[in-house]
Amino acid sequence: MPDAKTGPTDAYSMILEAIDIGTYRPGDRLVESELAERFGVSRTPIREALQRLETQSLLMRDGRSLIVASLDHNQMAELYVVRGELEGLAARLAARHATAEEVRVLARANKRFHKQIHLASHNRYLVQQLDLVHRSMALMATSSLAVEGRGEIAQAEHNRIVEMIEARDEDGADEALRTHISVAFMTRLKQEAARRE
Repeated sequence: MPDAKTGPTDAYSMILEAIDIGTYRPGDRLVESELAERFGVSRTPIREALQRLETQSLLMRDGRSLIVASLDHNQMAELYVVRGELEGLAARLAARHATAEEVRVLARANKRFHKQIHLASHNRYLVQQLDLVHRSMALMATSSLAVEGRGEIAQAEHNRIVEMIEARDEDGADEALRTHISVAFMTRLKQEAARRE
């Protein structure tokens, strides 16, 4: 069971993290008793966490069971539209508000790159909405970064975004981040098409 130093301690956060890191994948059945045993908590907080995740559409009913939701093509397209708009706004606000230290952290960030931009926007409501969007991203079977060569391309796109934020170019930061999200979406569409063939 995670402790305060290594990870989340409440049932909701533990289940959410397990979905996020791929321990539970779209279509996997979640059973209260198994989750309670796995995370070392009673069934009541597990039940409450599952209800909350179902309300957020991260879990769905399959008969009487709850399974990790999956996104169809239209849901994925809708999610990327919202993500592009919100992340573009975050980059624009980061170009306006990020401190020099936040830009330095951003330049070194990789896995947490997007989260660092969200925080550098200095807009708590935007950060909350982007957290919801990123939770839903966990419902996709694979990351677009899994595609060969995408990692290097994404890194170059990240570098461009950081340059625009550092230059305080709000329009450039917005456009660079939207382009980054658009390329990730096109990569994911190709990935999905290849998987179906």
